[in-house]
Parts: sequence; C-alpha cells; structure tokens
Amino acid sequence: MPQSDTTTSIRIANPPRHVAIIMDGNNRWAKKRFLPGIAGHRAGVEAVRRVIEACGDNGVEVLTLFAFSSENWQRPEDEVRGLMGLFLQMLKKETRRLHKNQIRLRVLGDVSGFSEEIQQHIREAEALTAENSKVTLAIAANYGGQGDITQAAQQLATKVKAGELEPEQITPQLLQEHLYTADLPLPDLCIRTGGDYRISNFMLWQFAYAELYFTPALWPDFGAPQLREALLDFSGRQRRYGKSSEQIEG
Repeated sequence: MPQSDTTTSIRIANPPRHVAIIMDGNNRWAKKRFLPGIAGHRAGVEAVRRVIEACGDNGVEVLTLFAFSSENWQRPEDEVRGLMGLFLQMLKKETRRLHKNQIRLRVLGDVSGFSEEIQQHIREAEALTAENSKVTLAIAANYGGQGDITQAAQQLATKVKAGELEPEQITPQLLQEHLYTADLPLPDLCIRTGGDYRISNFMLWQFAYAELYFTPALWPDFGAPQLREALLDFSGRQRRYGKSSEQIEG
C-alpha cells in the first residue's frame, strides 16, 4: 500500500490500546536478495525496533509480536537453531535499550520449551523492565492459540479437581484470566504482514472482536509509515461488538 506524504501529519483518533502483529515474510525477503533465511530474521529485528518506537509515538500501550509459534519447532533444524540464537542475542543486547526507553518486556507462551539460558535471560529481562510504563512489548514465543486455551482449561480443571471451583462457576471471563495474556488488555488490532490472509493459531480467544488488517509488505520492510497506515485504517472502522450501527451511533 503506498504511503502518502501527508499521512504522518494526520492525528490518529482513538488509536488501539493493544496491537498484535504476525510478523511474516522474513524468509521471502531474504530469498529475494539471494541471502540465507537468517539474514531475513536479522532484518526483521530492525523492523521490530522501528515499530516499537512508532507505537510509543502513536499512543499504542501494548505491542504483541508473534515471534515463534509452537508449530515452528517443525522448521528445518538449522533455521530453528538460528532463531534460538537470535532470540538469545536479542535478550542479551536489547533488554538494556528497552529499559532505557521505558519499555516493559513480557514473554507469552510455554517458555519451558527453551534452553535454561534463554529462560534465565527471559526472567531477568522481565524483572528489569517490570515497572516501565511507556509501552508493553509482549513477545509471543513457543506460543499457540489452541495451546493457550488448553493450558487455561487445564488450570481450571485442576481447581475443580481440588474442590476449589465448581464447573458451573467457569465463565468466559474466568477462562480469560488464565490465559497467557491475563494481565494485558485484549488486542484491538491484529496486523499480518507478508500478504497471507490467516491468523495462524495466534491469539484465537483474544481476537474474538479484534480488527484484522493484512498488508503485502514483508516484515523487514515494515516500519513507522506502514504502522501508521494500519492505525489510520483502524481509526476509521466502527467496532460494534454484536450491536447494530444504530445502537453504536445512538
């Protein structure tokens, strides 16, 4: 989508509190340049930096990035190894920068699937940035929407078995409070880069009323102008939550 020169001067009315992004296109970006796949993922890290800054500039409170799905372990071993190395490098090198810029870091997903070294750096990064309040950056890693709902259901089942909860006391709100995202507002906007039109097992429960935005831009090419275009598109939509337009407008 082309970006006009005047777009950056337009004030965004009611920006989304929580933006979730499916960062797709790193490998295709690299292939177009005859580079190894890991080069695309490294370029994707630069895009992450740009988008974090742009979220702060545009009033977005929470940015969630789908970095590594629970299904991504099935990718070629070399690629998985490279991604794990890049994740560890990011935790080591970027945490201080995030803290300096008042960014809070959260990692969503089954972190027990990572090496002990990565788990330790996750704990340290989350602890260091816990009190920061400019933007919350949530990294979904070893995350899947079906798995998220399953682990929440297992927690509730354990409470029922222990006699702490009756089955009829289980409500949608209670289940939501046991998801990985329990301490975050629900996503308002989901952006997927790379041109595909699917959500790939990402935040299946949380996206119940999220607005979806798809762009052909490959993730390493995504930045502040592209984010702002998505936010402007979002601001022009009417969110009805099952009600009619007349009820909302009234």
